[in-house]
Amino acid sequence: MKILAIDTSSIVATCAIMDDEKLIGEYILNHKRTHSQKIMPIIEEILSSCDLKPEDIDVYAASVGPGSFTGLRIGVATVKGLAHAMNKSVVGISTIEALAFNIPYSEGIIVPMMDARRDRVYTGIYKWEDGDLCVIEEPDAIEVEELLDKLLKRNEKVIVNGDGAIVYKDKIIEGLGSKVLFAPKSVNMARAASVAELAMAKAKIGDVTSFMDLVPDYLRKSQAQREYDKKMKLCGEKDE
Repeated sequence: MKILAIDTSSIVATCAIMDDEKLIGEYILNHKRTHSQKIMPIIEEILSSCDLKPEDIDVYAASVGPGSFTGLRIGVATVKGLAHAMNKSVVGISTIEALAFNIPYSEGIIVPMMDARRDRVYTGIYKWEDGDLCVIEEPDAIEVEELLDKLLKRNEKVIVNGDGAIVYKDKIIEGLGSKVLFAPKSVNMARAASVAELAMAKAKIGDVTSFMDLVPDYLRKSQAQREYDKKMKLCGEKDE
């Protein structure tokens, strides 16, 4: 089985191809958020470099969120288009879970953090148990201070990664002190290889879906939607 996976949930554009035995290739570009221009050339280049064609891929996978609203739409639409054209199944993977999967077989808990602006992060809590990455708390969007208070009450060491860990580094150190470890740069960002391996595990047990059912998981409304809801609420108040 061959899987092609992409992640465009952040500034990083990344694509990987994996089969049952190994990671065949991975492309990571952590420079400027121009996914609409770069993701298809990246896919074409990695397929060509691996001597593969789109029809050679058995399953297409994408990180579905949370993350950048525009980035997620581009990534999901790209995978949907490829899967539709090639008549293949798809798998959606949580961006937060994929970030946690970057850090294998670690002790303590893994807490990915993606900057959600306004002192909030997209996050979750994960832990390795008997070789499996277990979900302690599902992905959510919460305030940094609330998250730190929650982590301070736990006895385990805390490993953090993601751009939120960089943005709020001073607050994290102040709140957790020696309890926290910051992930190395190589695993601090989205990696399509992690998306691919998680997708492989799902595909092997038949947990796949049609391209039509693949949708982003934003976890919160976009700024435009929030402004619209606020405007409509004000209009409703005026009409009363």
